[in-house]
Amino acid sequence: MQLEFYKYQGTGNDFVMIDNRSNSFPKENTQLVAHLCDRRFGIGADGLILLDSDTDTDFRMVYYNSDGNLSSMCGNGGRCLVAFAKKLNVIQDETTFIATDGLHYATVAADGIVSLQMIDVAEINNTPEYSFLNTGSPHHVQLVEDLEHYNVKENGAAIRYGALYGQQGSNINFVKKIDNTTFSLRTYERGVEDETLACGTGATAVAIAMNATGQTNLNAINLNVEGGKLAVSFDKKDGKYTNVFLKGPAEFVFKGTIEI
Repeated sequence: MQLEFYKYQGTGNDFVMIDNRSNSFPKENTQLVAHLCDRRFGIGADGLILLDSDTDTDFRMVYYNSDGNLSSMCGNGGRCLVAFAKKLNVIQDETTFIATDGLHYATVAADGIVSLQMIDVAEINNTPEYSFLNTGSPHHVQLVEDLEHYNVKENGAAIRYGALYGQQGSNINFVKKIDNTTFSLRTYERGVEDETLACGTGATAVAIAMNATGQTNLNAINLNVEGGKLAVSFDKKDGKYTNVFLKGPAEFVFKGTIEI
């Protein structure tokens, strides 16, 4: 069977996209998903995303990590899926769609920049060493020295698999403050089990955590990720973060077919 796919990337976070409005993709075949995401034997990607039909919104997002398992929300994947939906003429310049963490609204600017509304965040666990919060996926946020040379894979895995988060684990973000407007981060992603060039829910978590811990008093923050630049904005009232938007590029890379 020939499977048609599209490849997208958002600040280096790359995804296999499949138009599954016909509901023909074998969703339970985790081995197939892992194979398609394999960078040596398959197409290669941080994750695979299905664009499914939905009766109440423009489409449904179904997201798999590169290990083949269904996962929690992926911010950059959501932005790329919005760009994909526009390419398919499913939407024009704005959309509402449903994902595993609920309803999302997004817009596509003339220059291709996609702004995606993320979930509200009301609970943040701040400690002297780290913050933990859920921005659609669970995120550990920790300031470190010498981020450029930090061993993200080794240290991220130690925290992800450690006693702190148990079997479920967490995504792990290591952060350096540049100034009041800008932070750099590197992310170890569970499900990929390695550092990725970007993580949208991670960038969102870092922006909120840095505001919540007083590292910045701004509600619009620039994030330097390994694959480029993202921006996060939000409203804050009584410790609750609402109207949270993740903004950045989402680019078509290539289209192809593969035998499955």
